[in-house]
Amino acid sequence: QSQLSQALNGLSDRAKEAKEFLVQLRNMVQQIQENSVEFEACLVAQCDALIDALNRRKAQLLSRVNKEHEHKLKVVRDQISHCTVKLRQTTGLMEYCLEVIKENDPSGFLQISDALIRRVHLTEDQWGKGTLTPRMTTDFDLNLDNAPLLQSIHQLDFVQMKVSSPVPAPPILQLEECCTRNNSATLSWKQPPLSTVQVEGYILELDDGNGGQFREVYVGKETMCTVDGLHFNSTYSARVKAFNKSGVSPYSKTLVLQTSEDTQSEEQTLPFPVPLERSQLRRMSPFSSTLNLQPSFPGRSYFELRSSAHQLSLHSSLQSLNSAGCTFETQGTPYSQLGKFDIKKMVAVAWFSFDPSSAHADIIFSNDNLTVTCNSYDDRVVLGKTGFSKGLHYWELSVDRYDNHPDPAFGVARIDVLKDAMLGKDDKAWAITEGGITKGATVGVLLDLTRRTLTFSINEDQQGPVAFENLEGLFFPAVSLNRNVQVTLHTGLPVPEFYASRSAMP
Repeated sequence: QSQLSQALNGLSDRAKEAKEFLVQLRNMVQQIQENSVEFEACLVAQCDALIDALNRRKAQLLSRVNKEHEHKLKVVRDQISHCTVKLRQTTGLMEYCLEVIKENDPSGFLQISDALIRRVHLTEDQWGKGTLTPRMTTDFDLNLDNAPLLQSIHQLDFVQMKVSSPVPAPPILQLEECCTRNNSATLSWKQPPLSTVQVEGYILELDDGNGGQFREVYVGKETMCTVDGLHFNSTYSARVKAFNKSGVSPYSKTLVLQTSEDTQSEEQTLPFPVPLERSQLRRMSPFSSTLNLQPSFPGRSYFELRSSAHQLSLHSSLQSLNSAGCTFETQGTPYSQLGKFDIKKMVAVAWFSFDPSSAHADIIFSNDNLTVTCNSYDDRVVLGKTGFSKGLHYWELSVDRYDNHPDPAFGVARIDVLKDAMLGKDDKAWAITEGGITKGATVGVLLDLTRRTLTFSINEDQQGPVAFENLEGLFFPAVSLNRNVQVTLHTGLPVPEFYASRSAMP
């Protein structure tokens, strides 16, 4: 009995280990499925990028063929025109000579015969100087060498990456350094003290402030990040994970942050010091995905915090949905010099571009989506990527092309404005369409959602006191144009002097 009991104890331990191993295998099944979906999406994106590059190259090559085609046609048509004129002259000379030969008066014939003979010989010589040789061949001397590309496509394969180190441990959020201020959140984290696994970077995630899905807001090597432009009076959840070549760590514990309720105070104090080693955060990586917050979330915000003796600049950037990428940057004074100080001035400037995802299909984008035109003679609408529901915002549009007196319109609109009509034709847009707009003109748009007004300027000349009043809700910068117009967007600009002087008036 004693021997059987001991044997059963050993077998029980093996059965327990087997159960744990089965759980591990089931988790591996789920992880394999998740990794497969992620890998397939990455593969499709890479192949689509190659296809896009090939299509762009195809368009360039077709353009060269079309140019060669037009050049050959022009040369041949010019030669046809030249030969037709010479043939008409030659035929006329022949008909005249035949009439002269029929002349019965010998003296009259002798008077003109020598000059006529010289003219005939001269005309014959002109036909003999390559005039009857085609100046252009019908063949296209273009040969597309696609063999290297086909070979590269056939050799396209996966590169097996060998695992050189284990997956990192989950980071630890440093609660004593995490805080919120107004609509900004500063988060700090570190690796576990006894961890020796190499970490290549971290991924910080926030939800949308409404209990929604988490989105990545920072990917990089730094262990501190300030996220600005959040909604006031909202509760956000934050978490962070580490990664290296072997994979991604589990998430840290989730931290819940509450943003401020008061947005009107102009003089506030900074509640926490910034240590010297945290004062420079320079090397930041782009988003691996984008933050999906409300449309009023600014594309990029620059906050300048000043005092008489010291200056601290917090520069942070966030991209709205479908944006290309983002950087975060924080600058500060040394901890020994900082302490607490009063913020005397706060300036918020929005940076954004035009939004291809919401624009009409006829809109043509260039210059990193800052320049737009249209391939239709009808008016088409394009919106900015950033929507505004609070604050003071100013941007400008320079008119790069203005042909045949078109009627472009500049202003703001709701997200569901009509995209195939002139801006302002429905009740979801507020725009200016007349007054001094020519090629080279600069149209300024000032949206003051504190006073709920919209003001325009052309070449720094304010167009009336206020164009629209009682604006309330979410507004997107908007333009309508056709193929005769091209405009370029300029953002991140200070409020113009004419508005500043008007604001100072009692």
